[in-house]
Amino acid sequence: MNSRKYCILGIDPGTTITGYGIIESTLNIHSPVDYGCIRPPKGMSLHKRYLVIFEAIESLIKKYTPDAVAVETQYVAKNPQSALKLGMARGVALLAATKNNVEIFEYAPTVAKRAAVGKGSASKEEVQKMIQVLLKLSHPPEPEDAADALSIALCHIHRMRHV
Repeated sequence: MNSRKYCILGIDPGTTITGYGIIESTLNIHSPVDYGCIRPPKGMSLHKRYLVIFEAIESLIKKYTPDAVAVETQYVAKNPQSALKLGMARGVALLAATKNNVEIFEYAPTVAKRAAVGKGSASKEEVQKMIQVLLKLSHPPEPEDAADALSIALCHIHRMRHV
């Protein structure tokens, strides 16, 4: 295994909150670089929220120059309108990565949870606590969307070990 450092940007897309997490890793040692959420202003039209998300992700890509972007795949909700809006937020993240020539990988929420916690049905709180432990953070990452994004980045790092 090489000792090269990889930078992975994990994204948990959403129209009101899009979580992001950036991890640098040698595949054995993982260091959190940045994490948080993109929150378009409430009351903003949906198409303008997508632009805010796109520009924020593009800014993260330009700032950190990740080797890959790992995006959570769409959770199929019972409400078709919600699923469509979420899918569009996901598409915006994919477009930002594609425009900036960053490789994209996609993972289901259960796969990301399994990589972080060991079970695909883990609660949001379990993911937050395990991410805190795995990345040696002083407190659980807030909000949960940021923890989810970090778990997606970790999921990709785990997959890279086996390639």
